[in-house]
Amino acid sequence: MSRIGRKPVPIPAGVKVNIDGQTVQVTGPRGELSKTFHPDMAIALDGGALHVTRPSDERQHRALHGMTRALLANMVAGVTEGFRKTLVVEGVGYRADMVASSKVLLLYLGYSHPIRIEPPAGIKLSADPKARTITIEGADREQVGHIAALIRKLRPPEPYKGKGIRYEKETIRRKAGKAGKVG
Repeated sequence: MSRIGRKPVPIPAGVKVNIDGQTVQVTGPRGELSKTFHPDMAIALDGGALHVTRPSDERQHRALHGMTRALLANMVAGVTEGFRKTLVVEGVGYRADMVASSKVLLLYLGYSHPIRIEPPAGIKLSADPKARTITIEGADREQVGHIAALIRKLRPPEPYKGKGIRYEKETIRRKAGKAGKVG
């Protein structure tokens, strides 16, 4: 048995779970998430916890078992606590600002124009110009990570000076520059 797959997903107070066939809908204080799972996985709600079972010990079923349980746990965690990613903007002249009257993020990354990023529904962007950080928050872990990756992709960190956008705890492998001329 999958060690992760056989663990039940506890449902905290204030979270409502609705199972309709293979579609699971989780509602909590931070929003509502819905996902349709593989038809071979059996998802049941009993005793205040979600249980996932698989039909056989085939390789695909073993893989789906743990993944289904992990996705359910992320849904429950997302509607209760939410997920957050922090990006750091480094470089002379690079900065991130919020448009005063809306939720739009403006990035100045050395291009001839600022880049506007409008967050999708369920995602909250915020920028701290003093600390040079961008924070992405939301209930859906997959969507938060995707938006963070898209923003980082606009100007990935370069290995010589470390300029660019990086994750908060990411370390950049630095390279030595050109060696001086030896006479």
